[in-house]
Amino acid sequence: MENALTLTNDMKLVLGLVGFTMAMFLFERIRADLVALVVLVVLGLTGLIAPEEIFGGFSGNAVMSIIATMILGAGLDRTGALNRLASWLLRRGHGIEQRLMLMTTAIAGLNSSFMQNPSVMALYLPVASRLSSRTGLSLQRLLFPIAAAIVMGGALTMVGNSPLILLNDLLISANNNLPSGMATLEPLRMFAPLPIGVALLAASLLYFRFFGDKKLKDDPDNGVVTPARTESYFASTYGIEGDVFELVVTAESPLVGMSLGEAEAMHDAPLMLALQTGNDTRLAPPADMRIWVGSVLGVMGARQAVADFAQNHFLRMSSRLRHFGDLFNPSRAGISEAVIPPTSKFIGKTARDLRLRKQSGISLLAINRDKKVIREDVRTVTLRAGDMLVFHSIWQDLGQAAESRDFVVVTDYPKGEQRPHKFKIAMSIFAITVVIALTSRLPVSLTLMTGVAGMLLTGVLRMDEAYAAINWKTVFLMAGLIPLGWAMDSSGAAAWVAGHTVERLPEGIPIWALEIAIALLTTAFSLVISHVGATIVMVPMAINLALAAGGNPTAFALIVALSASNNLMTASNPVISMITGPANYTSRQLWRVGGPLSLTYTLVVVVAVNIMFWWGGRAG
Repeated sequence: MENALTLTNDMKLVLGLVGFTMAMFLFERIRADLVALVVLVVLGLTGLIAPEEIFGGFSGNAVMSIIATMILGAGLDRTGALNRLASWLLRRGHGIEQRLMLMTTAIAGLNSSFMQNPSVMALYLPVASRLSSRTGLSLQRLLFPIAAAIVMGGALTMVGNSPLILLNDLLISANNNLPSGMATLEPLRMFAPLPIGVALLAASLLYFRFFGDKKLKDDPDNGVVTPARTESYFASTYGIEGDVFELVVTAESPLVGMSLGEAEAMHDAPLMLALQTGNDTRLAPPADMRIWVGSVLGVMGARQAVADFAQNHFLRMSSRLRHFGDLFNPSRAGISEAVIPPTSKFIGKTARDLRLRKQSGISLLAINRDKKVIREDVRTVTLRAGDMLVFHSIWQDLGQAAESRDFVVVTDYPKGEQRPHKFKIAMSIFAITVVIALTSRLPVSLTLMTGVAGMLLTGVLRMDEAYAAINWKTVFLMAGLIPLGWAMDSSGAAAWVAGHTVERLPEGIPIWALEIAIALLTTAFSLVISHVGATIVMVPMAINLALAAGGNPTAFALIVALSASNNLMTASNPVISMITGPANYTSRQLWRVGGPLSLTYTLVVVVAVNIMFWWGGRAG
């Protein structure tokens, strides 16, 4: 034992590299991914890691799992799954604030169990904006609970966040340096941490229900303007409001045989945005397109006004979009604002002259000129420089038309091609991936890559889009630092630190107290060297500490991996950094709300891990 605690030159070098990494991450003089690359090169040049193994991190299961979860998340995003979710939440929430918040945060937490936390947060920012604009709930009260649920929900599976993805690789590498006669550490199954994740997610929901929400209410809104409040903005500025309905033309209707332009000119006609006749379905249909028996009109307006129009003209009204669901999916189409520059060819012409609907697939709904809104007969108004035009269109059509520079779109809209028609395929592939992960003993990385291959083969994603979905900074950071964890183990540095720590502890200290200490230390490290760095440095130390103190090494390692994500107080957590701007959170707010939540997180993790391993021991 005495020999094991002797500090060698290799140990000094490894501990020096750990110190360098922490200092660089703390002072941010060099980018985090570049720091990881420097550490990787030094480990190779000094021979601490064999040259043939030095780049093993790039091909490890952890890095491949990270890449796969990023691509799967992009596939779900392309199909507009989250927009459908926002609409569903609004319907199911029934306007009850607490119910809407509970459902939104719980489902965000469940989403994060299979996708990288920052990716889930990126998808939920527009969802939160839409919920905020429809309900009046401030973004300050919405975003923090969602972010916390996403962090907590990452503990539901072994692929929910980077530390848990890393854990199995670190457990396997630790087997090379275990004392002789010691049982090898088994990698954890995909859903091993599920009970812990459920406990964490429940704790987060209860925290904001009874404590955190009051803290966020106490702070003034700080003049936060919700981004993307498109519905309320267009309603207040242009009087364009209401929902989208389908009107089926019956044989008795006077609209039969009319052109769309004639129907639009009728008294009290709603905005006519789409028309389906036979197999011909058009968003922004041309004015000369004819309406026949069985045709379906996609219209927008107040429910009562549309119902009156339908009754007066013998049309069957439906609020469920059976024919135009994909066309009106907000990820694919919507309302936008565009200004006419002085160089535009539109100047001096009318929308009828330009044939916007026929040529570009764009409906002109209103014109804002000199602070006066024109809604009547907009297609016959001669356009001028500086006019603000309100369009309804498919985003892709809008993007193509905007390339002419005849108008400049000022509304933020999805630039990439959306594929809502692939929604069922994407969800089926995702479900099959989960079933394979549950029922087979295949490595998690291979299971996830099977889902990626399915999405690429079925056209949910294109190969170039898959490459674009990968965050290479995260990949390099993880792959570059993984060998540092191996060196901590193989050089004996982790065992040396653990041995010295146990020597200095009072006799008879309970294991749970050590676990709380290691959890808090990992949390502190994660504030300084990121959750990936904290996991790589602390897991080997925790395993050796457990061995020296007589604890369960897998339990200690799992507590570290879970605690590495327990940063709910600072913007060094990517998820928290994404919400501070939109909701205008102050550092004081983050600490006031996130501090108690982080302590709750630590207690839940330690208790839940001990119950899980105690129960597993009894079952065994």
